[in-house]
Amino acid sequence: MSEHASPAGAAQETVRPAVPVATMPSPDAEAQEQQPDEDPKPDEKVSAFKSLGWLDRYLALWIFLSMAVGIVIGNFAPNVDEVLQRGQFVGVSVPIAIGLLVMMYPILCNVRYEALHVILRQKALWKQIGFSIFVNWIIAPFSMLALAWAFLPDEPDLRAGLILVGLCRCIAMVLIWNGLAGGDAEYCAILVAVNSVLQMVLFAPMAVFFISVISHNGSDNIRKLSYSVVATSVGVFLGIPLAAAVVTRLGLRNMASPEWYERVFVRFASPWSLIGLLYTIIVLFAAQGKHVVRQIVSVVRVAAPMIVYFIVIFFATLCVTRRLGFGYRLGCTQSFTAASNNFELAIAVAVATFGPNSDEALATSVGPLIEVPVLLALVYLVKWLGNRWRWRE
Repeated sequence: MSEHASPAGAAQETVRPAVPVATMPSPDAEAQEQQPDEDPKPDEKVSAFKSLGWLDRYLALWIFLSMAVGIVIGNFAPNVDEVLQRGQFVGVSVPIAIGLLVMMYPILCNVRYEALHVILRQKALWKQIGFSIFVNWIIAPFSMLALAWAFLPDEPDLRAGLILVGLCRCIAMVLIWNGLAGGDAEYCAILVAVNSVLQMVLFAPMAVFFISVISHNGSDNIRKLSYSVVATSVGVFLGIPLAAAVVTRLGLRNMASPEWYERVFVRFASPWSLIGLLYTIIVLFAAQGKHVVRQIVSVVRVAAPMIVYFIVIFFATLCVTRRLGFGYRLGCTQSFTAASNNFELAIAVAVATFGPNSDEALATSVGPLIEVPVLLALVYLVKWLGNRWRWRE
């Protein structure tokens, strides 16, 4: 890959890892090797789902169809929401938990764990981590707090749910968005791990501070937030697929060969990320379909600040990273990490703390309904902008 073509190219050299990022093998690989002098455009970067061909190209269509199917099921299938919530796994519906685990595992299998020890020794990585912590734990939460007050000054319960969403940093679907946009897989995995640790430490006290102290919400429930709920959710939804991916990658590469792993196993496993994503969307929208229709006013009021939040945080981070001389891949990774939220944790905490029928739970449930289409649109938009800006590695 070529370096950043702008005058900031020198800065770009300080933020790229010495180990090349592993990508999915594609039918065009041989052709690219035969044309080494031709600089690839950002929108030509290999997607995490490149091997899916036409499924990848029409991903937006499948996602919107899944959303529609979920809403139809939720409104016309009898007792579907009760059935989906009957089985709980660490506070999350079992069908949703299965989808999240299936969705994350193949993406994490693409991370080059055997090379991380080289990347972790680089000073540039720690600059990336510091930037990400500042954006994710200072800029993003306070931005959501401000938007919650601006859009919902008369709805303290909905506002509290919205604040919870802003405090939950994403550890799952950001891997999907980052892969689709051609972001850096290794850096994304590292930032997700860092946010997971910080989430276990900071979420509960920040939630109490934001909702009880700053927002003056007098509910005793918010003071009962437990570290165990947060730690268990993060440990399950990141720890299980991460451990499985590490064992799978290192084990199969040693037992078979690195070439076989990339050529056979990765091609087999990659479609399951898309399958898990579509399945999760159907289940989420089926579980919340009645809320969308019957409480449409509340849903719209919560959706408005969320849309503003996703767009503003994403583009603010994208512009700053480009001005700082980050390459396209790092800019994508930082922007999607900043704009994505851990909706499964927000829903689990809201349900456990305030109850499944509370306005706080409703507000957190709106999160994935808005985040999925908005961030999908941002995937296509950032690839178009990367090409238009001639934003190189």
